[in-house]
Amino acid sequence: MTTPQTEPAKAADAVDNPTGVKLTETAQQKVKVLLAEADRDDLKLRVAVQPGGCSGLRYQLFFDDRSLEGDKEKVYDGFSVVVDRMSVPYLTGAEIDHVDRIDAQGFTIENPNAQGSCACGDSFH
Repeated sequence: MTTPQTEPAKAADAVDNPTGVKLTETAQQKVKVLLAEADRDDLKLRVAVQPGGCSGLRYQLFFDDRSLEGDKEKVYDGFSVVVDRMSVPYLTGAEIDHVDRIDAQGFTIENPNAQGSCACGDSFH
């Protein structure tokens, strides 16, 4: 059962962040570094969910200069994140982080919508 306080909070979050995806401070800094290395100011970080992988769905993160009909966009300090309208329901509430450790390196996604994932962590269902 949803309380009345929960619904306005969800509505406000959808306005403030229509993509549904949150980037940690560490991930934001890494995106800025990568964009600076690309030396282009027309790129946005696109986060998408596509069919594939051993669990059925696969995340895609890449820089994109396209704008697709129905894209949802969140502007951060110095860059934007876009999510296509079909991926938003799969990614709402997901948090993207960046790790740089001896045992793991790269972007990670914690997604409350994923019911399970494969052993390699590359895909989910």
